[in-house]
Amino acid sequence: MAEYAVLQVASLDRFTGEQAVALDAVGMRGGVLGRSLDIDEGRLDSLVRGTVLEGYARAEPGGLREAADELAPLGGGGEGAGDPLRVAIDHCFDVKGVGTVALGRVESGTVRKYQEVSILPSGAEAVVKSIQMHDDPVDEARFPARVGLSLKGVRPEAISRGDVVAERVGPGEEGGCAVVPAGKEVDLEYAPSPYYKGPMGAGQGCLVAIGMQVRAARIASSAPGRLALALEKPAAWAPSYTAVVLRPESATTRIAGSGRLPLQGGPP
Repeated sequence: MAEYAVLQVASLDRFTGEQAVALDAVGMRGGVLGRSLDIDEGRLDSLVRGTVLEGYARAEPGGLREAADELAPLGGGGEGAGDPLRVAIDHCFDVKGVGTVALGRVESGTVRKYQEVSILPSGAEAVVKSIQMHDDPVDEARFPARVGLSLKGVRPEAISRGDVVAERVGPGEEGGCAVVPAGKEVDLEYAPSPYYKGPMGAGQGCLVAIGMQVRAARIASSAPGRLALALEKPAAWAPSYTAVVLRPESATTRIAGSGRLPLQGGPP
């Protein structure tokens, strides 16, 4: 959900290296890189060389907050406000007297009070009863606002982290997103991580991070520059999303690679 990453390096170990690989895999090109006093700057330079962290602003020890304050918001100038509505859900819960409340970020478009929406990938339908921004009620919120949405017609347990609130869609429509049902193969434009040394063959299991969704998957086939995955649960994504393929059992980096997702999915 972030526009920038802020990474404070307290030790030069494989976990820090994996964070660098992860940020590189999702293409998080802007941010701040800080270090504690006992971290050698030359060794840190070697660790981040060739990754997106190489272009991050540097913070001196103790100066992380000041460096982060210098970051300018990437959105907010009206860009994306006229695009199809997409709100990525971070958390959903029940509030006594209010009902279902979903917290998230408007990734594109504008969400309005009383708007009819769909929850993807399930396709569940709901109505936006009210909207809050920073605890203040508003009638609408546009990209890139953080919002709380009171939703009528859907229970909290029907919404998972990473689900997408989109404009009301009908059967076979996706509201500006690709929607893939369980079991359908997804063909990624795939770039393997140079730091992952494990196998990636047909029939093997993995995890796939798509936005804030994490799905178990099976590798259907692999070829240079391509990886076909069959997801165990439905997923939804927008054109800007990148899939990161994970192998949690790996003794070294758990990030096997990443790839662009196709823009066409299947019926919700």
